[in-house]
Amino acid sequence: MARLKVTQLRSGIGRKQNQRDSLRSLGLKRINDVVVKEDRPEIRGMIFAVSHLVSVEEVE
Repeated sequence: MARLKVTQLRSGIGRKQNQRDSLRSLGLKRINDVVVKEDRPEIRGMIFAVSHLVSVEEVE
């Protein structure tokens, strides 16, 4: 199964609560934090909600 490398590029301060919750659920706490997650629909949905705050790369 593919994995996604998610990097937080922008702050969650001043964003809607659901966007801040998505960042925390992804395991991102501060700018330049990086997490690697399984490529699943629920993870994709959280990434979509904060796509303007993060960058995503597919890794092996």
